[in-house]
Amino acid sequence: MFLKKTNKNIMKENKEEQINCEEQEMNKEEECTQQESAQQESADNTQQAENENPEEEEEKDPLAAAQEEIEQLKDQVLRKAAEFENLRKRTIKEKAELILNGGEKAIVTILPIIDDMERAIENGTKTDDPKVLREGMEIIYHKCIKALESLGVKTIDTTDADFDTDEHEAVAMVPGMGDDKKGKVIDCIQTGYKLNDKVIRHAKVAVGQ
Repeated sequence: MFLKKTNKNIMKENKEEQINCEEQEMNKEEECTQQESAQQESADNTQQAENENPEEEEEKDPLAAAQEEIEQLKDQVLRKAAEFENLRKRTIKEKAELILNGGEKAIVTILPIIDDMERAIENGTKTDDPKVLREGMEIIYHKCIKALESLGVKTIDTTDADFDTDEHEAVAMVPGMGDDKKGKVIDCIQTGYKLNDKVIRHAKVAVGQ
């Protein structure tokens, strides 16, 4: 009876020790888990702080930030210099082409008139009628005026015009024309021309005095 009771006590004690060991192991595992969670939370907080405050990282290394800014500015300067050089070369090329071929439009416009004059000269040998020759010359003249107008060239009108030094050149003064003709253009001796409202040749006129 006493032996049986002792064995039971021993078994009970062993079981209690086993339970205590298991509880200790569980406590240790729980402590490890809590430590790992704390470490992970600390790492997350550190990463979040770095992401939220990038300025602090820049402030930590101002030399690297300055060097990066210098490289960016240097790249911008090189790009602008290359663009300016390309623009300069293109401008020089266009200017040279304009100087070399600037009169192309005017020449192409006048060539048909030269063709008409060649035909008029050829037909002039076949007739002696002055009326026919005059009509041919008038046709060529009007065609030439239209060609000049297409290029922006216009004649300076002098009919009953007031004398204007910006457009006219007085080559003669005509006295005794009356007060109503004083300072007026009496006669046009040579036609003047404008190119796009710019006087390229003054009209030579006689002016009433």
